[in-house]
Amino acid sequence: VVVIGGGFGGLECARRLAGRGGFEVTLLDRANHHLFQPLLYQVATAALHPGTIAAPIRSVMSGQKNCRVLMNEVESIDLENQNVLLGGEPYTYDYLVLAAGLETNYFGNDEWKNHAPGLKTIDEATDVRSRFLLAFEQAEFEQDKAAKRAALTFAIVGAGPTGVEMAGALAEIAESVRRDFRSIDTRTTRIIVLDFADRVLNTFAEELSERAQRDLESLGVEVILKTRVTDVDEKGLTAETPDGTIRIDANNVFWAAGVKGSPLTETLGVELDRTGRVLVDADLSIPEHPNAFVAGDLAHLVDPETGRAVPGVAQGALQGGRHVGRIIAGEIKAKQRGERPPPRDPFRYNDKGSMAIIGRNRAVAQIGDLRFGGYFAFLLWALIHILFLIDFRRKLVVFVEWIWLYFSGGRGARLITGDDRMPKVIKPPPDFLIVARDSLPSGPPVEDPQKHARTPA
Repeated sequence: VVVIGGGFGGLECARRLAGRGGFEVTLLDRANHHLFQPLLYQVATAALHPGTIAAPIRSVMSGQKNCRVLMNEVESIDLENQNVLLGGEPYTYDYLVLAAGLETNYFGNDEWKNHAPGLKTIDEATDVRSRFLLAFEQAEFEQDKAAKRAALTFAIVGAGPTGVEMAGALAEIAESVRRDFRSIDTRTTRIIVLDFADRVLNTFAEELSERAQRDLESLGVEVILKTRVTDVDEKGLTAETPDGTIRIDANNVFWAAGVKGSPLTETLGVELDRTGRVLVDADLSIPEHPNAFVAGDLAHLVDPETGRAVPGVAQGALQGGRHVGRIIAGEIKAKQRGERPPPRDPFRYNDKGSMAIIGRNRAVAQIGDLRFGGYFAFLLWALIHILFLIDFRRKLVVFVEWIWLYFSGGRGARLITGDDRMPKVIKPPPDFLIVARDSLPSGPPVEDPQKHARTPA
């Protein structure tokens, strides 16, 4: 059995095949770690270190003797000949489980990626973290008022859970670090959330969307809806609103506006939806290929009871991986006994609810017919996310970090990493020395203007 992807769906499927005699499981992933994506924004906003939400796949699967882990990127899949191309070599399979997940969708504008990073990997999260922390450093160093304002302006494209949670976290950071700087008031930071939809969190009930927007605005976040971004560059973005074109000068633009399927799906030669997900049969198998399955976010399946597509969330991936693992294990066991494989049950998604956190004591949740927000939703969100972390050590570390964050507001992962991470030297404007003198304490005239050329204005 070949499983592609070490996310929630792939890992859960591989675990369901543990201890089964007579067959081997090969788990393939281009990263060496399993990532708890729902908390990725907390790495991006310096609340958690990367190691607290990610774990080496080999370590996670080390106790499963019939599972081999390979770190490599699958180049293509040949469903007809039952093989995957890995490192230029074809590897055959008897059963295939595709759980490669989704990636950031720039809707045909991939050149925006350099100016507006997404949030799907650890590398992207640490890049976002460095960018927004560097923005404060740039503003502290900057002398030009317009450039200082641009440095302290953050635009987030997308008002889904990721965009909303990041905006709330950035607003709280701007408040908590104000004592660390001398030349700027970080509370003047401008955070803008833009979305084409007519409300934030548009997959939630309308009353929860309204509450989430009120919570964001109470933190000072600007929400601009019914807006389509038309261009992104290194100095900001341009967008079309119902009232016309707007320009937002922002040194940092973050993209949380959409996802698309892994490029692997394009090698399958089967029908895909408009976002590149595979249209699967009721049992999550690929049509006309009963030994190939899609688990997790890459599967497009409409629930016959609700009439809605199964959402691409962690609980859907876990349930899908579990379902596929059961089918494969049951069929192989029957074949080994010389019996007829049992009939396959259709996959039924059990929606356990949705939650989003906006900030300290600010969250919204919908579980079944329940709709609530505030402190209780905030507490429930934290509890559930801790429970779903991969092991006890990470649960404990995250719990301690959150307790510290809750009572102190301090964030322990404020590291600027990567190449070329230094505030840019901006040539002072012609009248800078006059402005600088005016900003100095009263006293005798400055004798050496060059000596004070970098005095904060």
